[in-house]
Amino acid sequence: MIIIHAFIKVNPEKRDEFLAAADKVMAGSKAEEGNISYHLYEDTKEQNSFVMVEEWKDQEAVKFHRGAPHYIAFGAESKSLLLGAPQVKVFEAEKLQ
Repeated sequence: MIIIHAFIKVNPEKRDEFLAAADKVMAGSKAEEGNISYHLYEDTKEQNSFVMVEEWKDQEAVKFHRGAPHYIAFGAESKSLLLGAPQVKVFEAEKLQ
């Protein structure tokens, strides 16, 4: 299983646009065959700081996802909405329980 955490800081003036774009990429991603889960969380102590948490079946699913039209569109659209590049952590993991 591949787990991805993308830490995102959003321009406060672009928050609504970001949330709309995130909804689109999450809907498309959740429909992909290799997706296990895909969620967006906001930091309760730092407004406009988010983390996208993704779980994928395997590396092939991640590769397919990165070529998906909704992923590419989100990447292009979000550049003007963020305060910097997302900080991304990728884990290869095995579920224990």
